Amino acid sequence: MSHTDVIVRPLARRDEESWRALWTAYLAFYESSVTEAVYQSTFARFLGEDAQDFNGLVAELDGQVVGLTHYLCHRHCWRIENVCYLQDLYALPQARGKGVGRALIEAVYAAADTAGAPSVYWMTQDFNDTARKLYDRVGKLTPFIKYQRP
Repeated sequence: MSHTDVIVRPLARRDEESWRALWTAYLAFYESSVTEAVYQSTFARFLGEDAQDFNGLVAELDGQVVGLTHYLCHRHCWRIENVCYLQDLYALPQARGKGVGRALIEAVYAAADTAGAPSVYWMTQDFNDTARKLYDRVGKLTPFIKYQRP
């Protein structure tokens, strides 16, 4: 399949079951999980109207939802414009290598452009070699290291 066969669209109410399965697999990849309350709250926020909430996109191949991304445009102290944070990106293993990840990232780039956010950024684990091959083609590696509260 080529990149043009991938359809990327906003997450819709009808996608909840597919979205849950994809997000569960994504969280498992990162050896993490969330409570049912977080699933419900997160999905409801995607469908809400609050501009500060995350947005969700899904990718389809042959009518099946095979990938997802979550992103947020937010203020930044070093810019007048908002920036865009791509938090989650996942494609089913059988859909990888078919342009799903690239199509999702490009859709976030387009959404950021529409929102007037000239910068899109994301993080991944340094050993996520498969994803990083794509990221090296569509993004620029920065020297930043993430810290967080213990």
